[in-house]
Amino acid sequence: MGGKGLFVKEIEDAILRGEVDLAVHSLKDVPGVLPEGLALVAFPPREDPRDAFVGRTAPTLAALPAGARVGTSSLRRLVQLRALRPDLEGVSVRGNVGTRLDKLDRGDLDAILLAAAGLRRLGLEARATEWLPVEAMLPAVGQGVIAVEARADDRQTGALLQALRDPVTERAVAVERAFLRRMEGSCQVPLAAHAREVGGRTRVDAFVASLDGRRTISAVRDLPGDASFDALEAAGCSLAEELLGRGGAEILAEIAAAG
Repeated sequence: MGGKGLFVKEIEDAILRGEVDLAVHSLKDVPGVLPEGLALVAFPPREDPRDAFVGRTAPTLAALPAGARVGTSSLRRLVQLRALRPDLEGVSVRGNVGTRLDKLDRGDLDAILLAAAGLRRLGLEARATEWLPVEAMLPAVGQGVIAVEARADDRQTGALLQALRDPVTERAVAVERAFLRRMEGSCQVPLAAHAREVGGRTRVDAFVASLDGRRTISAVRDLPGDASFDALEAAGCSLAEELLGRGGAEILAEIAAAG
């Protein structure tokens, strides 16, 4: 239904027309390339980037019986679910968080997968029966990050927003967004990249997969904790180039052809 830009285009047009001064987005909804004249000027501290398992018939993903129905709206989650539990049935489920929880509570599904950040921000974290580690379910680019967007030449608004900036989140976003731009990713492509601080260094994991989940190509980068923003962005691009060269380009071409 229009890809990632569907959620932000009208708001961005309003910024460019001067009708509003800034916009607040969930970063994972923001395309890798912004319209000319706009910039992401602040990222507050990142909320929990993990995915949450909300179980009705079992408390954990591992405890679900074979054939159980698991709802998700995300191709990224679906291909990783198939890798973890190929014996389960992944079911596409749309709507906001409340709508998805209602479908679960009615008994239409045995479990659903949601962004942990969404549950926490809505005060519904108690509904989660398991928090999935990033090693098992790699998050989407920008998952858990709020981004503030404004006109690139609006120095007054940019200055006011400086108090919201979180350096750790900015560094992670630099890597993840560089990866996304090079992969030219959208909601219709199962891919992920996640950067986090581990032992004073920056670890970046990424993958791209075919729509059926049968082919998954992954890579990792380990960067110094004091790497510059240029180095972080270069690492994101390098990760993308590696995945593309190892078969990712063919996967993306197949997805584009399928349309």
